[in-house]
Amino acid sequence: MENAILVLNAGSSSLKFSVFNLLSEGRLRQSITGQVEGIGTAPHLKVKDGNGQNFIDVHWQTTEVANHAQALQHITHFLHTKLQHRQLLGVGHRVVHGGPDYSAPLLITPAVMIKLDIITPLAPLHNPHNLAAIRAMMQESPVLPQVACFDTAFHRQQDTVAKLFGLPYEYYEHGVQRYGFHGLSYEYIASVLPAEISMGRVIVAHIGSGASLCAIHKGRSVATTMSFTALDGLLMGTRAGSLDPGVILYLLQQQGLSLKQLEDLLYKQSGLLGLSGISNDMRVLLDSDEPRARLAIDYFVYRVSREIGSLAAAMGGVDALVFTAGIGENSPQIRQLICEQATWLGVDFDAAANQAGAACISRADSRVTVWMLPTNEELMIARHTRTLLGL
Repeated sequence: MENAILVLNAGSSSLKFSVFNLLSEGRLRQSITGQVEGIGTAPHLKVKDGNGQNFIDVHWQTTEVANHAQALQHITHFLHTKLQHRQLLGVGHRVVHGGPDYSAPLLITPAVMIKLDIITPLAPLHNPHNLAAIRAMMQESPVLPQVACFDTAFHRQQDTVAKLFGLPYEYYEHGVQRYGFHGLSYEYIASVLPAEISMGRVIVAHIGSGASLCAIHKGRSVATTMSFTALDGLLMGTRAGSLDPGVILYLLQQQGLSLKQLEDLLYKQSGLLGLSGISNDMRVLLDSDEPRARLAIDYFVYRVSREIGSLAAAMGGVDALVFTAGIGENSPQIRQLICEQATWLGVDFDAAANQAGAACISRADSRVTVWMLPTNEELMIARHTRTLLGL
């Protein structure tokens, strides 16, 4: 019987899962991947095997999968039928925010859950769903070890000066500081960079519906664009990115927005969607002839380009630029637009390699090499779970 690890990645209306078989010498092989989408609205389970072939594609009535617990019941029922010759030894979870204390993956205990509940206000649109999946799994399989892997952990190694805000210092001591996110993605990219690149100064652009950049020097996070919450930094699908705090005060004091209206505005109505008035999907905007679609694209590229310059300054230069995540991996046009703005740094872009989807998309003599590398947060979670459980 083969041993395996289950990885769960819960979103607001989705529950992604992957099964990794434990092979010899600590290696992992992804054998199943899938997700339940539309939880509570139009639930839909889609599962593929390790080769990308469909196992199952099922739609349910809304009442059949109204929450994460019911979604997990369907997933585990499916896995019981497909994992007859595999034994699950542990479950790894993506938890977006670990607060100031959690700087590494850890075994989930009741005490840990209490602490995670306390810090939930730091990620109100993310952590509740992560914790809902953990609780559902605890109820489903109470004795199965569960591991929390934090998106903030990779950035906890940054120097204090990189984590500060210009507020009175006691706020920093009480957790008001820059945390950064997408850490599991950055950690994975750092682990698969070519050896000659990995020890240099690297800027990784994790750009998708949620988007951020990270400066990595010798495999260590130096600076990143997201900070206290996942609202900061780049323009995103529906999030505004960097914003003058005075705008928040104006909206509250002069425009009379309630806290709920403000939260919806910043998290759900801004970004590419708000600027374009069309869509939060970069593919839709690239196909559109509407001037505001072009404006949203131009602003997105502008913000990424500005932040690349900022992160290069944080490291005293840059040796490599890496694109990853949904837009970074799948949009040659956006990669080209960003690279054209980075020629001043020493980027000599290879348009043909970019269109072909090559891993290296800069010319051989480019002073700054440019890469397109697919990320794999689930594999990173499986690695941490395996290590922590001593498998």
